[in-house]
Amino acid sequence: MTLSTRPVDPPMSALSAMPLALTLVESDSLRALRRQAARLLRRQLGLAMVECLYIDGSGRWVGRDDATERFDCADFSHPYAHVIRSDKALGLTVTDARLRLDHDGFQAQIAPLGARLRLHLRPLRAPDGRREWLGVLLLAGDPALFETLFDAPGMAAFEALLCRLWARLAREHGERQRSRVLEESLSKLNDGARRQALADRLGERLLGRSSVMQTLRSHVVRAAETNLAVLLQGETGTGKDRVAQAIHELSGRAQAPFMAINCAAIPETLLESELFGHVKGAFSGADQNREGLIAKAHGGTLFLDEIGDMPLALQAKLLRVLESGRYRPLGASDERCADLRVVAATHQPLREQIKAQHFRADLYYRLGQFPITLAPLAERRDDIEMLAQAFIRDFCKREARSDMGITPAALRLLYRRDYPGNVRELKNVIDYACAMTPPGADIGPDQLPGEQPPEVALEPVVEPAAARPAATVVPNEIDDLRQALREIESSIIRQRLQRFGGNRAQAAQSLGLPKRTLAHKCQLLELDTK
Repeated sequence: MTLSTRPVDPPMSALSAMPLALTLVESDSLRALRRQAARLLRRQLGLAMVECLYIDGSGRWVGRDDATERFDCADFSHPYAHVIRSDKALGLTVTDARLRLDHDGFQAQIAPLGARLRLHLRPLRAPDGRREWLGVLLLAGDPALFETLFDAPGMAAFEALLCRLWARLAREHGERQRSRVLEESLSKLNDGARRQALADRLGERLLGRSSVMQTLRSHVVRAAETNLAVLLQGETGTGKDRVAQAIHELSGRAQAPFMAINCAAIPETLLESELFGHVKGAFSGADQNREGLIAKAHGGTLFLDEIGDMPLALQAKLLRVLESGRYRPLGASDERCADLRVVAATHQPLREQIKAQHFRADLYYRLGQFPITLAPLAERRDDIEMLAQAFIRDFCKREARSDMGITPAALRLLYRRDYPGNVRELKNVIDYACAMTPPGADIGPDQLPGEQPPEVALEPVVEPAAARPAATVVPNEIDDLRQALREIESSIIRQRLQRFGGNRAQAAQSLGLPKRTLAHKCQLLELDTK
């Protein structure tokens, strides 16, 4: 394959083009192939410009490797559209191109060329049966060169080799692209299945079948895959500590320590020492070095509960730990490194705290790299039965009690109840009910604690005289004292139950009786308390 039209010595003619062919064959990408082909033609033939333009995968655009300019195949204001549409080579002078064609991108491309030069554009297609479009070859040079160039066997062989290599690399690239897409799709499917399995496993720790709980478990899995700081926000009793523990256990830090501290439960004077530690003599009573929770959580997770109660001065020091990964124990002269992941939690509206200048805005945004909001129990009432059953099982196991259930009537009361304390309050209600339920029985409405707050229940109920039930009449003639007392007691209890709408807890409290005692009396007296 000899590109030049100049004669060569016969012994060398058969092999003279092999090094040129080898440089093309060794191209490992389409871009490299096009660049190398253009370089060879320009050097071997002395051309002023050579470019291999490609047709993109959509077939609509002609592109250049070293420019962002694209040419629309349907726009005949540039010559590439003519070549592709006709599938024929096109030759014209630079002068004609400047006069006849008004495409800005094409004019900019040929602007460096002299007016006496000639342009030659050749369509490039795969040489096999598929004949798919590859691109366009642009040549610019002396007009005399083009008179014989395309009749030379070397040029035809060069074009054939270029198109064959181009088609092969394009197909290999397409196969690799499809394989990559398939691998990515399979990877996404596998990741999705893995995440779903983890979320399902979390269902044993973060109970609930409601949509908000499913979303929460999904967010926990995603958070665990990162090292971002997590900010848990939600009302008191929504389980923020459980979520923090779950994030740690699913993360890559699961084998390292999980250290937790409640920022509201420790006096301000001790909180800094608890977090950062201190050296001997740092303050009065510091008779030895002491590691803080930051040091103890090295490699693992530090859970800061009630972060909204952290003093402002300490917030600034925590921010530095998060930003630089370094801290200084109280009284120490040197800094230490902290490799940990921070999960913070609060029930307070931190944005309002920021406005009131009680919380640093920069710390809020640094802690909230991955925010998670926990829904109150009022927004997931469908989970109440599942939670109640779990709390009953926990109580029976903890207290070594036989298994017990809960009646539909009791469940109806649980569904109607308000839970300002959320899941924690529900657990306390169930624990109380379990303790009040006799062995072998199921939790009924009578075992549930009164729904009315104690301070309200203790207030005496004063009714208008017209609304008060008639006083109990004691008969003049009594021949059976026990029966008379039974009837009087029955009358009093019935009146109290009527007064309180059948609420045994309030009736018992007004009579100074334990609720269980009143329930027992109602059973003995065969009172209808529905």
